Amino acid sequence: MGKNWGFTTTAIHGGKLEDTHKSVAVPIYQTATYYYDTVEEGARLGQEIPPGFVYTRWANPTTRSLEERVALLEGAEDALATASGMGAVSCAVLAAVKPGDHAVAPSATYQATYQLFAEVLPSYGIETTLLPDTDAQSYERALRPNTRLLFIETPNNPVLGVTDIEKVTALARSHDALTIADNTWATPYNQRPIEKGVDVVVHSATKYLGGHHDVTAGVIAGSASFIMRAKRQVRILGTTPDPFGSWLVIRGLATLALRVERQNASAHRLAEFLAGHALVDRVYYPGLPSHPGHQVASRQMRGFGGMLSFEVRGGYEPSVRVFEALAIPRRATSLGGISTLVSHPAGISSVHMPKEIRQAAGISEALIRVSVGIEDADDLQDDFEQALRRA
Repeated sequence: MGKNWGFTTTAIHGGKLEDTHKSVAVPIYQTATYYYDTVEEGARLGQEIPPGFVYTRWANPTTRSLEERVALLEGAEDALATASGMGAVSCAVLAAVKPGDHAVAPSATYQATYQLFAEVLPSYGIETTLLPDTDAQSYERALRPNTRLLFIETPNNPVLGVTDIEKVTALARSHDALTIADNTWATPYNQRPIEKGVDVVVHSATKYLGGHHDVTAGVIAGSASFIMRAKRQVRILGTTPDPFGSWLVIRGLATLALRVERQNASAHRLAEFLAGHALVDRVYYPGLPSHPGHQVASRQMRGFGGMLSFEVRGGYEPSVRVFEALAIPRRATSLGGISTLVSHPAGISSVHMPKEIRQAAGISEALIRVSVGIEDADDLQDDFEQALRRA
């Protein structure tokens, strides 16, 4: 179901969840467990692939509906929901590598992903290399005989670096390694990494998929065989989403394309405005022709996304004044929702990354990250103008 539909039709109607009461909205199965009438039935439900409904840590009808829709939107065989974006990243990575393996990821990435590769994996006996940039050549230089995972985040957090997905996946295939792509910033509306050769896609569904700042969830999408491996991690580690959280993401998917189209347009306009401002030193947005990854982004993305970053002229103190003078954006962690959010990576979100690593990855002291919401573009531009002027 949904194989030949457009994106939004699939987001609304995709999946095969049957409901005997013919509810238009997906029902919320707010239950921890399910009963069966015989020992034989219980044994069968536990062994089915995908499993029948025995216990919500294993599977839940509402959550299964979410997984089927995301798999369709990403062009994957199957998907697996988790309790958070890092639940998705961690379980996918742990399903891909084992002690003695080597994994590669960019250092300019989501701060908890950085910590996973920099601190947690080495403690499990997994070697890691953190790249100072996102170029395919850097991935190639990092390859070792025991490399089994190339992790991609494109555009990356927080400096909007663009990775050539096809080049990195070709490297991985030639080296018998898996590729995992964090597609949170791009969304499946703007970018479909599996079509470019990626094995596994992960999302923080807290962000664009949910889209309303009211749910914490994650999703892994990939081949049916990989999802079965990841399910073992999710079940054992307990990173299962609650049914209501899954329902909130399903609700968010219905308007994903509408929101992202507006966010694409508003972010592009704001990036152009900031790029021409006398008090801004640099703007990071792949939609600008001046961005070093613009040509690659134009080839592999439908839209350039709702995320941008910029450096305020004068360094840390002026950037903090601009950050605190903004009236419409909320100064808050997270991104991808209906409200514009701003973050100051050097002062807040990337503080767990050593300063020298931040600087090597291009995260300057003057950088402000912007997640553009769906507010009126005129109001956003006027607000950034007044903040820059005051500061």
